[in-house]
Amino acid sequence: MYDVIIIGAGPAGISASLYTTRANLKTLVLYSDLSALEKTNGIENYYGFDEKIDGKELYLRGIGQARNIGADVRKEEVIKIEKTDGQFLVVSSENNYQSKAVILATGNKKNKPKIKGIDTFEGKGISYCAVCDGFFYKNKNVCIIGSGPYAISEANDLIPIVNHITILTNSEKPPEIRSENVSIDTKPIKEIQGDEKVRCIEFEDKSKIETEGIFIAQGVAGSIEFAKKLGAIIKENAIVVNEKMETNIKGLYACGDCTGGLLQISKAVYEGMIAGLEIIKFKQTNDN
Repeated sequence: MYDVIIIGAGPAGISASLYTTRANLKTLVLYSDLSALEKTNGIENYYGFDEKIDGKELYLRGIGQARNIGADVRKEEVIKIEKTDGQFLVVSSENNYQSKAVILATGNKKNKPKIKGIDTFEGKGISYCAVCDGFFYKNKNVCIIGSGPYAISEANDLIPIVNHITILTNSEKPPEIRSENVSIDTKPIKEIQGDEKVRCIEFEDKSKIETEGIFIAQGVAGSIEFAKKLGAIIKENAIVVNEKMETNIKGLYACGDCTGGLLQISKAVYEGMIAGLEIIKFKQTNDN
């Protein structure tokens, strides 16, 4: 059991971990995908560096700093977060972890595939959350666009509800999943078609598959996806938090790019600090 699990090892997540770890809270940081910071070639406007620093170097320095002071930092893809009986269950591709609080700090990933028709049919048969919307597709045939552990997790949530699932990898390597009502198609996707709602998907080879719903599970799940599944309020593709970085879900905090506003390292570090300090107060309150 951890006091706090932080999802993301960028400036926001690492900043939070520095405060919680120094306060002797048992802290776990999980990360997997490339950080936006890691992809930045040169940074010249961040405090304390008289010369330009490479984003990847700054990113790795942060992870090393957290590890050096005792934070448990692991490279594992998080595929699901659940809350029951006042505690969080964080499921990664390798392990299950429990904590009293969670900080979402994975940035604001754009997992939407560039497929014609997605924008047109969002809310008209296209969903980004199996837990949230699976009920509306009871006993229907649906598709999942994705190929990794996140897509498998979405499929497992849908299996007890829907009639049949087709996982569309869009030319990516097919995942390993065994279920009578799950099939896999690796053909490249050309377009999503329909009228007032989704009706079918056309592949590059001109073949088509009829479907009553499509779930997008491409790449790695991010803070927005996890927040939605937990019931946190989302507005304009950002997690709504108060001045304490708290969401509307007790024990769930968010910081960094996923909360919207300026996409700057200094803003992420500041919000991570606030989240870390508030987690310390949260633990003290709940231990009394």
